[in-house]
Amino acid sequence: MIRYQNNLENIVPENLEGFFVGWLTPPTPVKHLEILRGSSHVCLALEDERVVGFITAISDGVLSAYIPLLEVLPEFQSRGIGKELVRQMLEMLSNLYMIDLLCDENVQGFYAKCGMLEGQGMFIRNYKRQSGE
Repeated sequence: MIRYQNNLENIVPENLEGFFVGWLTPPTPVKHLEILRGSSHVCLALEDERVVGFITAISDGVLSAYIPLLEVLPEFQSRGIGKELVRQMLEMLSNLYMIDLLCDENVQGFYAKCGMLEGQGMFIRNYKRQSGE
């Protein structure tokens, strides 16, 4: 059974194996935990002690938040976990004026189903730093 938590209680790097599929230089589980710790908001999906999905947000706590990461392990996709993670994160951030994220075109429909609107954005990617090292 999948359970959700919005803290890092009892989470260790060993609980974070298998994420960042398809990344050229993915963060290690140790770096992944650092990412989660550095986020102002997190929501985790767990099966027993294993994290099977997560979403993060960075916020000023006053007006705005940015959602940089949402991932569900491949073998747990298409079960509604990602949608539930987004729902819970949007609820946590519901007191803010704006909640933004950038995503690839092929997942815009998913975020639209979660109540988000399509917009335009700009970004820089330094792929040499993708692993966080």
